[in-house]
Amino acid sequence: MTGGIPFPDISPEIFTLSLFGFTFALRWYAMGYIVGILIGWWIATRAIARPTLWRNDTPPLSRDQIEDLLTWIIIGVIAGGRLGYVLFYGDGQFREDPLSIIRVWDGGMSFHGGFIGVCITVILCARRYGAAMGDVANILALTATPAIFLVRLANFINAELFGRATDMPWGVKFPSMCFDPTQQPCTTAGEWFYYGTEVTRHPSQLYEAGFEGLLLGTVVLTLAFTRGWLKRAWSLVAVFLVGYGLSRFIVEFFRQPDVQFTSPSNPIGWAYDFGTWGLTQGQALSIPMILAGIALIVYSRRSA
Repeated sequence: MTGGIPFPDISPEIFTLSLFGFTFALRWYAMGYIVGILIGWWIATRAIARPTLWRNDTPPLSRDQIEDLLTWIIIGVIAGGRLGYVLFYGDGQFREDPLSIIRVWDGGMSFHGGFIGVCITVILCARRYGAAMGDVANILALTATPAIFLVRLANFINAELFGRATDMPWGVKFPSMCFDPTQQPCTTAGEWFYYGTEVTRHPSQLYEAGFEGLLLGTVVLTLAFTRGWLKRAWSLVAVFLVGYGLSRFIVEFFRQPDVQFTSPSNPIGWAYDFGTWGLTQGQALSIPMILAGIALIVYSRRSA
C-alpha cells in the first residue's frame, strides 16, 4: 500500500533530565494526563462557581473538596488503568510475573480499568463528603474528555494503538522506535526508523481523539452549561457512558487489535468469536458502558 500522509516524527519524550545518576524523561503521554486533569479541574471550579447550574442552586462540593477529589482521581486512574491493562490485555503475564502489575513505566494503561478506578473513587469520596453520588459523578463526567483527547494525541505521537491497514488517502505509515541499534536495523537509540515493510494504516488514535474527546466533550459541556443537565443526578454520566462506549465500539472496527487476539485464523482480532462475527476486547468492554448509560438515562429522567 502506498501514499498516505507522513508521520510527524515527533519524539515521544518532551525532554530528558539527568541528575545525580538518575534520568528523568517527561513524555507526551504523561503530559497528556497532567494537562488534561488540570483542564478538568479548571472546568469543575467554573461549574461549582455557578450555583444556578445545580439542583437547588447548591453545588455538591466546595473548591477545596474538588482539589481533594482531584488527588484521589489521579490515584484511581493510575491504579485502575494499570490493573485493567494487566487483567484485560496482559495475556496472563501477571501470573508468572506478579511484579509486572506495578511496573507502570513499562507502559500499558486501560481506559476501562481506569474508569473502574474512578467509579470506586466516586463512591468513596461521595460518602466522605456527604454529597450525592450522582452529582459527584456528574462532575467527573464533565471533566474527563480533555484528558482523553490529549492522551489519544499522545498515542499518535508514540506510534502506538494504531489502526488496521487501509488504502484511504489519510492513512499513515507508523515507524518503530530504535531501542538497541545492535539488535534492530537502526543507527541511533531513541529515534524513529522504518523496516521498509510498513503499510499505511488508519490513524485510529486521531479518530478516538475526535470522537471520545472533542465531540463527546462538546456535547457534555453544552448540556452542562447551557441546558441545565447538572440539575439532574447521573445525567451527564449517562451521556458520557453512551457516548464513549459507542465511539470506542465504532473505532474498534478501524483499530488494530492487540497482538494476543490476532492469529492467521483470526486476522480481524476477535477476542470473542461467535461464528461469522465477533467482538474485539475493546468492544466487549464498551457494551456494559453503553447499557449502563442507557439505564442511567432512564433513571435520571424518572427521578427528575
